[in-house]
Amino acid sequence: MAAAAGQVPPESTQRAVGYPALFVLVALGALVPVIPTGVLVSSAAVVAFHQESLPFGVLLVFAVAALAAFTGDMTLYWLGHRGVRSRGGSRWLERLRGRVAAERLEQAQTRLDEHGVLVLVLSRLVPAGRVPVMLACLLAELPLRRFARGDAPACLAWAATYGLIGILGGSLFAEPWKGVALAVGLALLISAGPALWRRVRGGSAR
Repeated sequence: MAAAAGQVPPESTQRAVGYPALFVLVALGALVPVIPTGVLVSSAAVVAFHQESLPFGVLLVFAVAALAAFTGDMTLYWLGHRGVRSRGGSRWLERLRGRVAAERLEQAQTRLDEHGVLVLVLSRLVPAGRVPVMLACLLAELPLRRFARGDAPACLAWAATYGLIGILGGSLFAEPWKGVALAVGLALLISAGPALWRRVRGGSAR
């Protein structure tokens, strides 16, 4: 028993390694959308739920995820903002343009005109909705501070949503790995569900 217990990293070690890693991955995920940040947050919340420091661990996951998402968003917006103000543009701005269809950009611009920065909250919760709204804000030359005022609650809502998915998975199963599996499945369903639904509807229409 003692040998087995010695093989398990103490909670303080897991915290020292896990939370910085979560921050870096979520922040990078805001810049490079191939990283499944929602899955990471939900999985981290499951692990934190099963640790002795409940609810401190879950709250820390929420805080780290929200701060990392905000840091990544602000970095990407700052890079894009430099491209808007520059005569030659920037590769970050061009990458954002290349990832957004003309119809989705037009819809995002309309919502931005109607609701202002509040649309950022919904865009963070809707899969693939963040980049079109961010690009609309850039093209409207929204100041960095105003964008931050809308993005902060958006990141809090996003972190809370995926954190709650992790808490749900952790509360349903005694074994952490089962909770992680459920949380990953739910997070992927939320992320990919709307895109799959649009494809099905598009195929039916044709």
